[in-house]
Amino acid sequence: MPQAPNGAIKVPFIAPFAQPEGYLVKLETIHGQGADLQLRSLLDRQQFYDPLGMAEREGISSSAWPIFGLLWPSGRVLAHAMLTFELGGKRILELGWGLALASLVVHRRGGDITASDCHPLAADFLLKNLTLNHLPAMKYQTGNWTRANPLLERFDLIIGSDVLYDRGQPDVLSQFIDLHAQPDAEVLIVDPDRGNRVSFNRKMDLLGYSHTETRITTLPGDGGKYKGRLLKYVKTAAH
Repeated sequence: MPQAPNGAIKVPFIAPFAQPEGYLVKLETIHGQGADLQLRSLLDRQQFYDPLGMAEREGISSSAWPIFGLLWPSGRVLAHAMLTFELGGKRILELGWGLALASLVVHRRGGDITASDCHPLAADFLLKNLTLNHLPAMKYQTGNWTRANPLLERFDLIIGSDVLYDRGQPDVLSQFIDLHAQPDAEVLIVDPDRGNRVSFNRKMDLLGYSHTETRITTLPGDGGKYKGRLLKYVKTAAH
């Protein structure tokens, strides 16, 4: 298997998407999530190879295409929060799983987690990372916030990290969440102060969710600096 000069492995994408080779990836060890986890991720944000035109069909730009395959600081914060969160038999949905670090943590704890993402390559990375960590199969479904998702049901806990990254997200995401939340559901979102939090809070309030915010200043594991908040939403009885 060919290697790049910096040692990154160049691998082909195989079933279920039969994506031809063309990406550089790296293997990294993630600390601070209980037992260490191994992740295969894209080497950097320059990785874009789309001879089959999947990006265009999904409406994903070449610059946004690689974002799913990188581990972002907010994903580490959410995963750490799920280390001690009371699972209590809850059905849990992760929004826009990306590399699914939080889902892997919940899955390793025996939680009932479904990972959802709309990126065509995300499932391949999830399957590989389950194998790397000797974990059994995990439930996952396509979750496109702007379209109907008939295979997704309702959940007791919905989680996500860094999902408020553009101006249109508060509206479509709040509607998606409400559609797939049980009447007494909780929602946990880690937001790195992107600037759309206030709008999202307003949308969730209109749908009947009260919320609290906890400021986060350090990253799990290495204690590096982080600037963001853990947002918690709970549906009020009146709704």
